[in-house]
Amino acid sequence: MEHRIKEVIKEKGYTITSLANKLGIARESLSRMIVSPSYPTLEKISTALNVPIWQLFASPEEVQSASSSL
Repeated sequence: MEHRIKEVIKEKGYTITSLANKLGIARESLSRMIVSPSYPTLEKISTALNVPIWQLFASPEEVQSASSSL
C-alpha cells in the first residue's frame, strides 16, 4: 500500500526537518523511516501531525469525505 506521509507533512504545515525536530530525531533518520515505515513509526508520525494513521494512506478526497460525514 502506497503512503502519503510526505504530502500529509506538507499539508499540516511542516517540513521533514521541522517534523524531525518535533520528534526529537535527525532529519536523515526521519527521511529513512518514511521510505519504509514500521507501525511504531506510523504511530509517532500520525501523533505528531495530529491525524489518524489511515490519513497517511488516504487521498485528500477520502480525508475530506470522511471529515464531511462526521
